[in-house]
Amino acid sequence: MLDRRAFIRTLVQAGLVAGSGAALLDLSRLPARAAVPPEVALRTGKDIPALVRQAIEALGGISRFVRRGETVVVKPNIGWDRTPELAANTHPEVVRAVIELCLDAGAASVRIFDRTCNDPRRCYRNSGIEEAVSAIGDQRVRLEHMDRRAWKQVRIEGGAALSDWSFYQPVLEADRLINLPVAKHHSISRLTVGMKNIMGVIGGNRGVLHRRIDEALVDINLVVHSDLTLVDATRILVANGPQGGRIEDVEKRDTVIASADIVAADATAATLFGLRPDEVGFLAAAARRGLGVADPARMRRV
Repeated sequence: MLDRRAFIRTLVQAGLVAGSGAALLDLSRLPARAAVPPEVALRTGKDIPALVRQAIEALGGISRFVRRGETVVVKPNIGWDRTPELAANTHPEVVRAVIELCLDAGAASVRIFDRTCNDPRRCYRNSGIEEAVSAIGDQRVRLEHMDRRAWKQVRIEGGAALSDWSFYQPVLEADRLINLPVAKHHSISRLTVGMKNIMGVIGGNRGVLHRRIDEALVDINLVVHSDLTLVDATRILVANGPQGGRIEDVEKRDTVIASADIVAADATAATLFGLRPDEVGFLAAAARRGLGVADPARMRRV
């Protein structure tokens, strides 16, 4: 049976072949998610690359998520013109460590990008991610500015807030997506972690989604499946998110969280802010609609 990513890729490619204005994604036809408790790895320490390796190894190693010859998209949060210590973007050391693991697994290519909120060149540079990616020095790795011609309109049959939306085609067609959010306060959705990080690969007027943000986040994450979510909580933004800008709003936690279940990863991150998952609207909606598991009692810590 096709996995969710292969299934979605097949539908999108079929829409392109048919020349239709929008590929139809019938959520009821998606392969069912496993009923077993999702594994969640949480690791703490000062050595960021070691934390990343330990968390992924606890889930079975990078070979569980990336196979030789595959095209991998690594999606950090690079949305803001902020330096690493301000916790508005994913820590560059987290990004580099994950890319290097993908290369070790034999990835044919690793693509990194984000639809930024501030000027993309400044975001890429001042986040430290541009330098971190460049330092890897491997031609298989590309930090890219998003191509405005590469958006694909997808109709979401059964979407709760969205009937259709524009998605970045390279994400839909990639073999693997590794989601690398930073854990932050958000003024509208309360938190921004892995599920909201997917807003960086959708087009259109994203502000519209905030009118029904909880259901909209579930809708877009049913289209864009994250094979692995690794949350950067080495430092977290506890107020004035998502943009931040004050070091007083940042707390050091020296933590990373990893899971193949994006909802479980986000729910675990919520506890770092003193929140129960059921107090976060998009997590409650995600659990109710079957995107993943938000109840810590139904997760397995590894």
